Amino acid sequence: MDSVTHFEIPCRDQPKMQKFYEDVFGWKIAKLPDMDYHWVTTTDMDPDTWMPKSPGAINGGMRRKETPQDGPVIVLSVKSLDESLRTVTGSGGSIVFPKKEIGEHGYYAQVSDIEGNVLGLWQSKAHD
Repeated sequence: MDSVTHFEIPCRDQPKMQKFYEDVFGWKIAKLPDMDYHWVTTTDMDPDTWMPKSPGAINGGMRRKETPQDGPVIVLSVKSLDESLRTVTGSGGSIVFPKKEIGEHGYYAQVSDIEGNVLGLWQSKAHD
């Protein structure tokens, strides 16, 4: 069974959103090198897998808001991103954002379910 691994919050004004979430929830937010993406730390994580150390806890990310309808995304950890993408399309869903390598950490894609809900899929390189 694939589990929720992290969340993504879209934003138009990243510095203001960062301050809001740091002030309100005490989260730590840092820009990832060479990417227009900020990592949101809500709990301690394993530096090799980027996965939370505490069972049931998740961290997240903050990314640029592309459209007014762009909303938060939950991201599922999968063993094989390629297999999951085939299963999604074979079951009537679609690929929104194709598979992309994220540095030495893993692979990411976004899919849409049969009602248009967007989900992120993450495959850690630790699974390779």
